[in-house]
Amino acid sequence: MKYAADPLSQLPDIVFWTMGSLSSMTWERLAALLPLSLASLALVVVLRWRATILSLDEDVAGSLGLRPDVERGLLAAAAAVGVAAVTASCGVIAWVGLVVPQVARARAGADGRASIPLSMGGGAFFVLVADGLARSLFPGELPLGIVTSLLGAMSFAILLSGRDMELMR
Repeated sequence: MKYAADPLSQLPDIVFWTMGSLSSMTWERLAALLPLSLASLALVVVLRWRATILSLDEDVAGSLGLRPDVERGLLAAAAAVGVAAVTASCGVIAWVGLVVPQVARARAGADGRASIPLSMGGGAFFVLVADGLARSLFPGELPLGIVTSLLGAMSFAILLSGRDMELMR
């Protein structure tokens, strides 16, 4: 796409989209995103207790009355629809989906009933803090993806270091 794009009009938009930003968000865009995003969030929240069971072995989840293939697909599709809607509008905002759920799981445990809502709230908080830093650190606004990448990489390094999550608490 970048190779075929017009270097004067389309290429800068593609590059900016790949770095992510909330600066182009308007009330109209938010209203367009809201139905898909809320439906996605609602479905994931309603099915969050099943996510814990789905993390078990196929046979165990099946013996507890779930259809693992169908329900995993439903949860994955619900999450993908919400993420796709926001990504299409704001661009790629890296590290949020990798670091925040791991921190939430470390805080709340493996039970999806607590860790999934904590991941959702934590992700929103992480993006808002990163956006505030992106807008205030320098005279010109940094792309949000750069700030989330820096914060996310540091957080991920702490997670991988095996420390007791003292800095995340």
